[in-house]
Amino acid sequence: MGRSKKEPISVEELANNLATYAIDREELKQLIQAIPQENDLNMATLEYELQILRILSVGWAISFYMPQTPEKKSLSLIFWENIKEISTSISTLMETTTGQTIDYFTILKERLDVYVKAMQENQESASEPTAIMGPAFANACGVPENAIAILIGTKMFTLCLGGVKEYLESVEITPIP
Repeated sequence: MGRSKKEPISVEELANNLATYAIDREELKQLIQAIPQENDLNMATLEYELQILRILSVGWAISFYMPQTPEKKSLSLIFWENIKEISTSISTLMETTTGQTIDYFTILKERLDVYVKAMQENQESASEPTAIMGPAFANACGVPENAIAILIGTKMFTLCLGGVKEYLESVEITPIP
C-alpha cells in the first residue's frame, strides 16, 4: 500500500487554517448539546470558557506536535498574530454590544497562565496533560468538582490536540527560504 502524498502548504496558510480551526464552534456546539439538561452549570460560562480552551489548545498543539524548526517558530507567531486580530474584533464587538471595554487577547493570555500554572503544579501528572486540563477547565468555570465540566474540558482539549495532530500529519510545510 502506498502512502498518500501530503498536501504542500505555506506556513502562513497553515497558521490561518489553524486559527480558523481554533475559533470554529462546531465541536463546541456538539459538546454543549451533549450535556444533560438537568445540571447545575452556568451554560454561558461553560461555553465562554470552552472557546477560550479551544483557542489555547490549538496553540498548545502547535508547540507540542511541531518539531523545532524555523517553520514552527513562524507558524506559532503567525497563529498568535491571527488570534490577536480575531480577539481585537471580539473585543470591539463586545464593547459595542455591552458598552464595556474588554480585551479578549488579555483574557486569553491570563487563562493560558492559569493552565500553565496547573501543569506546573501537577508535574507528576504532566505526562498526561488531559488529566490536568479537565480539572483546570472546571476550576476556570467556577465548578472545580463538577464531573461534567471536567469531562467537557478534557474532551475539548483532547479533540483539539487530536485535530491539530491529524492536520499537521496530512500536510507538508513549505520550507522557509
